[in-house]
Amino acid sequence: MLKVGLLGAGRIGRVHARAISAHPGSVLCAVSDAMAQAAEDLAHEHSAEVRTSDQIIADPEIDAVLIATPTDTHSDLIEAATAAGKAVLCEKPVDLDLQRAISCQQSVAAHGQPVMIGFNRRFDPSFSALKAAVDAGEIGKAELLSITSFDPAPPPVSYVKVSGGLFRDMMIHDFDMSNFLMGEVPTTISAVGSSIVDPEIGAAGDVDTAVVTMTYADGRIAAIKNSRRAAYGYDQRIELLGSEGLLQAQNMLENTVVKSTSAGVVGAKPTYFFLERYIPAYQAEWAAFVEAAASGAQVPVSLEDGVSALAMAEAATLSAQSGRPVHLAEVLKPVAK
Repeated sequence: MLKVGLLGAGRIGRVHARAISAHPGSVLCAVSDAMAQAAEDLAHEHSAEVRTSDQIIADPEIDAVLIATPTDTHSDLIEAATAAGKAVLCEKPVDLDLQRAISCQQSVAAHGQPVMIGFNRRFDPSFSALKAAVDAGEIGKAELLSITSFDPAPPPVSYVKVSGGLFRDMMIHDFDMSNFLMGEVPTTISAVGSSIVDPEIGAAGDVDTAVVTMTYADGRIAAIKNSRRAAYGYDQRIELLGSEGLLQAQNMLENTVVKSTSAGVVGAKPTYFFLERYIPAYQAEWAAFVEAAASGAQVPVSLEDGVSALAMAEAATLSAQSGRPVHLAEVLKPVAK
């Protein structure tokens, strides 16, 4: 039985707590959060104890920690937990600063503990089925990838100001998905972004609408579209053209009823947001982590994967600001040891 400490009792922490408690191979032992009441409420719900993050990390009886704290704490907590001999599942991104993330990767390598980054979309049933079809060669060589990811409404500007920007906060999921499906990182990234949904987002120095194109060493191409607003719901689609066919993953709908009359054909909207869309993915993600921690197998989403996606976000940010394509090698500078 994997004994788990949860660091962070906010919205995403509550999602993870349910996954931990529901899995037959794990038990939630302790919860920490800067907001005492949030920690108390979540701990009570899952019959766990309230402790500080330091206490959880120092407890030799706890085998693993799940980090769902603010992003600027991730690298420090990953390093502390692995140094204490614990397996780690950490929400994305590894850090807001790429060089700090690379430094964290180097530090963790010395401890030999598994660290998995929470790119839960890899575990979505539709997306994982699409990946399996790619790996089985069902469409030949994957050549042109298109990812659409639109939120139903923008977040509060107060969140935008500390999020690291759309490319690091939102599109980073799509960068990881492109790596997952294409099997490698791109060589060049070109990005354009605008603030057309909420002027206050632009005033805060961020964008709310963006398109990124990526090219690979062998000439393949990927495109990602993001918007902070889709009036009809949470739009999450993938299209992958290969040398021998096409794969598509469509939206999850609120229901499958379609009404056809003389007035037209009408169906349901997509599910409203990520909590409705990706709960099965969070559960499958946790199951994969438990299996890796128990068996000693390599985690399916590594710290290196997290650094790669963050480097792509850094390159996209630089491209959008400078108006030029950015080679990924430009941002992946080695960190002095």
